[in-house]
Amino acid sequence: MKSLWLESAPHIPADAFQEGGQYDSVVVGAGITGLTTATLLARSGQRVAVLEARTVGAVTTGNSTAKVSLLQGTQLSSIIDHHGAALARHYVTGNREGQSWLLRFCDEHGVSYDTRDAVNYAITDDGARLLSAERDACANSGLTAVLEESSELPFPVKRTLRVPGQAQVHPLEVLAALAADFRQHSGLLVEGVRVTGVKAGSTKGERTTIQTSLGEVSAANVVIATGTPILDRGGHFSVLEPMRSYAVAFTVQDVIPSGMYLSVDSPSRTLRNATVEGRQYLIVGGNGHTVGRQAHTQSLVDDIIRWTQELFPSAQPAFSWSAQDYRPTSSVPYVGRMPISGQSIYTATGFNKWGFTNGVAASLALSAEILGGNMPWARELYKTRVGRQDALSTVKANAGVGLEMVTGWLGGLARTPRSNPSEGEGVVVREGARPVGICQIEGITHRVSAVCPHLGGVLSWNDAERSWDCPLHGSRFTHDGVRLEGPATRDLQAP
Repeated sequence: MKSLWLESAPHIPADAFQEGGQYDSVVVGAGITGLTTATLLARSGQRVAVLEARTVGAVTTGNSTAKVSLLQGTQLSSIIDHHGAALARHYVTGNREGQSWLLRFCDEHGVSYDTRDAVNYAITDDGARLLSAERDACANSGLTAVLEESSELPFPVKRTLRVPGQAQVHPLEVLAALAADFRQHSGLLVEGVRVTGVKAGSTKGERTTIQTSLGEVSAANVVIATGTPILDRGGHFSVLEPMRSYAVAFTVQDVIPSGMYLSVDSPSRTLRNATVEGRQYLIVGGNGHTVGRQAHTQSLVDDIIRWTQELFPSAQPAFSWSAQDYRPTSSVPYVGRMPISGQSIYTATGFNKWGFTNGVAASLALSAEILGGNMPWARELYKTRVGRQDALSTVKANAGVGLEMVTGWLGGLARTPRSNPSEGEGVVVREGARPVGICQIEGITHRVSAVCPHLGGVLSWNDAERSWDCPLHGSRFTHDGVRLEGPATRDLQAP
């Protein structure tokens, strides 16, 4: 599965890794958060390196729907329920700052974007009530949103909630411009190097060592911008729920809605249009679920195709892909210094599918903190720390993790080896006392340990993407065991 954005990405030059390099700051991860943070630091005169395990935008940013919107489903209602309206106002302020910075950057660097209305819609009475509550939450948070009873969608709706003047982008065009600006300010952008560990200095002022697959470098500051932190010491894995959702880009002869739409009913649906290389597409996504806890993920892609073709009879799928996002139990992102790491390691996570505003806001806050700036909204918004939040939500999330740990091991040890799976299939079986993953891809049978190297969860097979996914904290691996994303830092072992 490869997204429309990655398939049409402009060329992004990269630099060679310099073992033993010394930097003011090292940023881990080359998505929207990592590259924005690195660019801001490099513009200040710092010597900065970005280390990316795969390629620029290869993970969440390059697989998003790339909406730059302040209207984010029922996000503000959730924040008010957890923290009150004052924090929700800081959230809107931060997201508005992030949105404004990004669109101004696009204007200055010739990156095109579309100005669109963002619209939540409901097709049920329960959904309509959610929209009314979100309208009130918007009003209490400093965001003007309008309730309406109709839309341009080709099916009836109960109610809509609209915020005009939002935006949508081609995410790889944005990343290409950020990378170019970063390198013009003497930044070093390295692809294909995996960070495996970070060792903070034992005394104040001592440099931090970054361990990678190609050797070590050092820096005064390290920013972990990898979706979910690859360092367990902060405990973020215990307060983030890894979510996977799907998207399909269609060529369509029917009239395509001009707005950016998002349902508040289940199953989730998100819609936007895009013109790429002179061709117009309708992008439809949804069917989100916790990573590793959904059997037959290909059926979720097929469901999006079926739903779209019922409403747009001429729709033909051209690209399909999936993205991983992290939902914080506190309803707000975790941004700032990483706990139990000294003063030099920073992280940003928990954007809950809204990285094109939240990620840039986090970059503004992190760069200001490193450079000695002051952003009052950031100080208030990011004061929620791991371990100081909604205990009930955290307990519920970790109860699910514990259940998956137990059932995964019991199930993996109950199944004995059988004949090889069919093409595109994968199965976890017992060999001795260990779960082993067996799959067949292009006629070749692959065998890997089915135990996640992060915290020992038993993996499940993702037939849509032909990957091994961990149902505990969202680490993912290719069919032959190479790490793709998540908190794990190592590949799967041979069985």
